[in-house]
Amino acid sequence: MSGTYTAGGEGAPIQSKADLIAALAKGEKPREAWRIGTEHEKFGFTLEGHRPLPYDGDGPSVKKMLEGLTRFGWEPIFENGLVIALKRDGGSITLEPGGQFELSGAPLETLHQTCAEVNLHLREVRTVADEIGAGFLGLGFSPKWSLEETPMMPKARYEIMRDYMARVGTLGRQMMFRSCTVQTNLDFSSEADMAKKFRVSLALQPVATALFANSPFKDGGVHGWRSYRAHVWTDTDAARTGQLPFVFEEGFGYEHYVDWALDAPMYFVKRKGRFINAAGQSFRDFLKGELPALPGVIPTVEDWEDHLSTLFPEVRLKTFLEQRGADGGPWKRLCALPALWVGLLYDDAALDAAWDLVKDWTPEERAALRKDTAKRALQAEFRGGKVQDIALKVLDIAREGLKRRGRLNAHGEHEALFLDDLFDIARSGKSPADVLLERYYGEWNESVEPVFEACAY
Repeated sequence: MSGTYTAGGEGAPIQSKADLIAALAKGEKPREAWRIGTEHEKFGFTLEGHRPLPYDGDGPSVKKMLEGLTRFGWEPIFENGLVIALKRDGGSITLEPGGQFELSGAPLETLHQTCAEVNLHLREVRTVADEIGAGFLGLGFSPKWSLEETPMMPKARYEIMRDYMARVGTLGRQMMFRSCTVQTNLDFSSEADMAKKFRVSLALQPVATALFANSPFKDGGVHGWRSYRAHVWTDTDAARTGQLPFVFEEGFGYEHYVDWALDAPMYFVKRKGRFINAAGQSFRDFLKGELPALPGVIPTVEDWEDHLSTLFPEVRLKTFLEQRGADGGPWKRLCALPALWVGLLYDDAALDAAWDLVKDWTPEERAALRKDTAKRALQAEFRGGKVQDIALKVLDIAREGLKRRGRLNAHGEHEALFLDDLFDIARSGKSPADVLLERYYGEWNESVEPVFEACAY
């Protein structure tokens, strides 16, 4: 959810819809330039009392975490005089609305590099957290704190979003303040390549949800979903979320996504570092100079990029494709998610095999899968079988794709090793949430407190 940190409105004005299409098309890269970007969020908490980290204060805080990390060469970014992000070597550390810590990794060539980046980040975070009495939790949804108990970070865009969310769904604020995800961002070579990758990954997003389902708790108890994070997204502003059925229509390309994005209501416009509330207003009106929030002003490509960053479908198109369907989790699965999607999308034979698997799924089946995997994960039913069966097929395809990539580490190991944890999950038929629930009803005596040790980084 993190945005860019510029003054806003920079660059030449947009002349036509063709400029919006071109802004997406500039993401096209030759295969040798394809990279892997991994993002993951985690919950900070106080070791004493297991409370959420406030932004500031005498005890453990988000601000102390950010300031402490600057010793490792991270450069602070400020908003209204407060540090709200860090940047280093093409990556950034940003804050989600409820203080969730997000690493947005640098674009890297191999999964070995991606996992090394994750490991370095977690070591640095742990070093500072230990000093201030904080911990970090790898789950998809906060297990204990209510919405009212969750602090809001001092970022103006989040105030606008928070207020607007109450108008367009019942669970949007829960998404903002209480959920965590792991994502991966991948490249495409052409409009046709983008469309095929978009369709495959959008259809298979519920399978990723099932494999990574890791949010069985909220408000100190259980709720019936394996991925409450995924459930929350089913009632969070339908105009900017979901599965985008038009992606599967014949002829889908950049223009179709632009048309959808133009119809999605805006949140804000940024000028001179200030966020101007444009919630619910139309980017189409903005193109005509008729935006109520900024009458007479024509948007720039930077405004368009800001708008694209406020859209939250299961797969999001920018100058790359974001895979957005997985719960946050432990370090092994932070490396596993990019491995899954790189294996499926960066090898032609794997992409073809994945498309053959999903190409005849109907819109109704895809919609049902999205809801059912949030509830039942790998035990959700599909065409007389279970999602577990699909997951195993998908993982086999991804493994062979990674092997054909031939990217070896210093020990001569393929990137496919990062799928091992997912194979264990799929073969067992138990999502991570199922394992947590077994412990909750067993050794934890129906308490969520042990999760702050069991799922801490």
